[in-house]
Amino acid sequence: MPIKITKADGTVEFFKLEKLRRSLRRSGAQPDEVNHVIAELTPTLRDGISTQEIYRNAFKLLHSSDSPVAARYSLRRALFNLGPTGFPFEKFLSRLFALDGYSTTTGSTIQGKCAEHEIDIAAYKADHSFVGEAKFHARPGIKSDLQVAMYSYARLMDLREQKICFEDICGIREFWLITNTKFTSAARDYGNCVGLKLLSWDYPKQNNLHDRIQRAGVYPITVLQGLSTKQARILIEREIILCSDLVSKPDTLRVLHLPKRRYEEIINEARELCKRQATA
Repeated sequence: MPIKITKADGTVEFFKLEKLRRSLRRSGAQPDEVNHVIAELTPTLRDGISTQEIYRNAFKLLHSSDSPVAARYSLRRALFNLGPTGFPFEKFLSRLFALDGYSTTTGSTIQGKCAEHEIDIAAYKADHSFVGEAKFHARPGIKSDLQVAMYSYARLMDLREQKICFEDICGIREFWLITNTKFTSAARDYGNCVGLKLLSWDYPKQNNLHDRIQRAGVYPITVLQGLSTKQARILIEREIILCSDLVSKPDTLRVLHLPKRRYEEIINEARELCKRQATA
């Protein structure tokens, strides 16, 4: 009998086994691991079960056998844990696009034709440039809506005559609206109609935020199971945004005053995840 599940935004849909299988594969789980998780999870499914509960159960099963795979599976939740403010998310995006060849800045101010604008992220490289608004949400059920898209387009119109660097390519012709959650259908339709670039966890279908993170092979330190949310924020304040930052600057971890064994466990977890990234 088909089972209905409750999504984070409160809507209900039928459970799709292939969707769960695909998310497990995308985290790097091997076929036998995927089959094991599905075999263990299937008897626990019931009408009305939340997607959060399904995720938690799958994560526990992955974590018990393979911590790096569990970390990759927890990526979306790790982005939520970059909060409570949006600044760490902006920095993460900046690092993500930098790895794609862009020169990036965050928190810059640009005078438009009629108003001054604080720009969350500005990025340029030899053949492309853009400015963007980063809409961070701390919970999965919150979506960026039509009002946000309309506001972003108005900003693009006011900034069209400006530049983000001195090169010819740096004229502001693209405005990206980027969120760690999703867009409403009205926001997507409007953005596509007026020419905004929309990027969310799962939009567009190809080359969305999740795809870009996986392709770049970067993960925020909030995926590390050995760190509490408070400890991760202390490190983020010191510009330790990615797991690779911690691997390259392990002494930064000493600010947390951890016992030696715990210190080594966290460093090893980060190294193992980065090693898996390099061979993925």
